[in-house]
Amino acid sequence: MSLKYKIDSLSIQDYLEGELHSKIKHEYIDGQVYAMAGASTNHNRIVANMLSALHTQLRKTPCEPFASDMKVQVADDFYYPDVLVVCDHHGNDYGVTDTPIIIVEVLSKATRKIDQTLKRQAYQRLESLQEYIVIEQDFVDVVINRRKNHWQSEHYFMGDELYLESVDLQIPVEAIYERVENEDVINYLTQQANEKTNADNSASSRDEA
Repeated sequence: MSLKYKIDSLSIQDYLEGELHSKIKHEYIDGQVYAMAGASTNHNRIVANMLSALHTQLRKTPCEPFASDMKVQVADDFYYPDVLVVCDHHGNDYGVTDTPIIIVEVLSKATRKIDQTLKRQAYQRLESLQEYIVIEQDFVDVVINRRKNHWQSEHYFMGDELYLESVDLQIPVEAIYERVENEDVINYLTQQANEKTNADNSASSRDEA
């Protein structure tokens, strides 16, 4: 989600209290409060797909996934990641954690710069974080940055399968982009359908022979 506009500075306590009653979510960065714009349909589909895969994998474990209503605290700043995973979370009155092991952000033209710079740098300061995943919604590109690899970027595309080590989850890129409508997804699915048709025709020809 993008930072839509800035509101005058508030104390941390006032910010947290305000978020409990606000109809609009806000991120709190360097003492400034930023209202967050709404998300696209494709954005919501990707979030739902990631959340579903993580929820299934983490059932009956100490870890659980959360969607974008859970705040992550980094020092005195507060962010709303699109998806995160926390282990042994006991909750608090303000919906805040500072111990995520996975954070996922879905990118758009409006959010790409801040998600790949300011937020990435902030999240990497969290001692608990093991994997930071950024997912493009307008084209196919899933990038994993892992602490164990010194936060180097690993890119995954349609036909690939990625592995989230911290939760022992393998997930095809195709599953992440299920129902998403962009040119890369459409072209891939069309190619897969054509290949299947050709394979079926070849099999039929051999049977007839």
